[in-house]
Amino acid sequence: MKSYYLGVDVGTGSARCGVFDQHGKLVATAKYAITTTYPQSGWAEQSTTEIWQAVCYSVRTAVTDAAIKPEQVAAIGFDATCSLALSDTQQQPLDLGGGRDVMVWMDQRATAEARQCSATAAEPLRYVGGTMSPEMQIPKLRWLKTHRPELWAKMGAARDLSDWLTWRASGDNARSVCTLTCKWGFMPHRTPSWDQDFLQAMDLNDLIERAALPAQALPVGAPAGSLNAQAANELGLSTHCVVAAGMIDAHAGAVLSFACIDTAHYPHSLGLVAGTSNCHMAMHSVMQPVSGVWGPYQGVVFPQWWLNEGGQTTSGALLQYLSDQLRGSDAYAPNVHERVSTAILERLTASGDPAPDLHILPDLLGNRSPHAEPRYRGVISGLSMNAPQENFLQQYWAAACAVAYGTRAIIERLNSADYAITQLILTGGHAKSPLLIRLYADACNCELLLPQSDEPVLLGAAMTAAAAHQGDLAAACAAMKPDLTRHTPDTRFTALHEQRYQRFLTLYEDYARTWQ
Repeated sequence: MKSYYLGVDVGTGSARCGVFDQHGKLVATAKYAITTTYPQSGWAEQSTTEIWQAVCYSVRTAVTDAAIKPEQVAAIGFDATCSLALSDTQQQPLDLGGGRDVMVWMDQRATAEARQCSATAAEPLRYVGGTMSPEMQIPKLRWLKTHRPELWAKMGAARDLSDWLTWRASGDNARSVCTLTCKWGFMPHRTPSWDQDFLQAMDLNDLIERAALPAQALPVGAPAGSLNAQAANELGLSTHCVVAAGMIDAHAGAVLSFACIDTAHYPHSLGLVAGTSNCHMAMHSVMQPVSGVWGPYQGVVFPQWWLNEGGQTTSGALLQYLSDQLRGSDAYAPNVHERVSTAILERLTASGDPAPDLHILPDLLGNRSPHAEPRYRGVISGLSMNAPQENFLQQYWAAACAVAYGTRAIIERLNSADYAITQLILTGGHAKSPLLIRLYADACNCELLLPQSDEPVLLGAAMTAAAAHQGDLAAACAAMKPDLTRHTPDTRFTALHEQRYQRFLTLYEDYARTWQ
């Protein structure tokens, strides 16, 4: 009987499932929307009850559409945003309000607590670029204990969302090395892996017990058990289905990206998982601390390899924001992003820079890398009087450039360490945009590699599922990896992007002075 593997991705806006065969061929997909609620400015919350319902719908629909039997699904791999799921002592949702028990990754309520964490200069700070982000779980949990002590007293577990999914599916409380290392201050390369002095300094000496945190973590591609009877029934699968250790969504994309190239190219390659936000994955055989860049994290994508992770909190979200806010976008409806991108590329080729005096800083929700400053916000410089359609085109161009220049700045920061990045492996929604493909290659002066997969993050999760079933992550990746297409920089635009990039850097210098 032929085996299939499921990759399930829980993003900010939906749960998606992909069914893949043993060679990585996509057989069927399905998705279901998830609601995000914003109770206050800077807050973002979801419900695990709704998330699980969305997961069950997408899995059942995808398996049905694939026309396979439930028992043919040999394993399932979950990835999710690095959101924080809270449970009470009875392992029921711990209600933050309105039935919501998840602080979404983008939630910024713990900005002050993140600064307090950073001020300790404790050992875990060495592995997050020297600055802890409010997107991470320790600041969020510190906020919870300080501002909602009644909930802290009731808390029986706190999990990264992908770990919550593996627990909900298997009943096993094991955690992933990917989630704990990247978002919890866990240090898998040392014993003990938790820094009790740091936790005590943050008044979280009871965190290990309250959050039900383990002393050890599961490696990527390891089994976390099999589906329990309840989950198998809800998902429409068999209890023989193996559940892989969970992953953060961008890291599942990195599994796929780095599976496509030889290990000798790792220090020269950047895995760019680009969608609503951007994550920049760099792999090295030795530990490379890089200021303003998360990591180095050991073993969070492939065993023994160290990962440095840069990021842009708003990338695709910035382009969508402009499309939603500017009246001129109506002229490009109904396929706004496709049509305005085509118009920009035509103008760029015909006459050069579509908006030479207009420049944008893209940090609507703070700068993750390389400045590591959550208080930064977006900036527009050089507005002039234009018709709405022209105004939208120019701002869209400037914003798309800003996203690419932010990636270039991260590459330059990595290359100031012991990296020598000359190629980008692009996955995510931006890989479907001819404008962004052109900008990443040209603005960063890098060869751009595109894995030929319609669902690269789902495929990365399915690779971990296959590894959990077969017992060999490298073999599963080799069997399921897709082909690559390549794009080289267009030297006609080198001078244009150099000029714009220098203006981009100057804007940051001017803006940074307002925070001094």
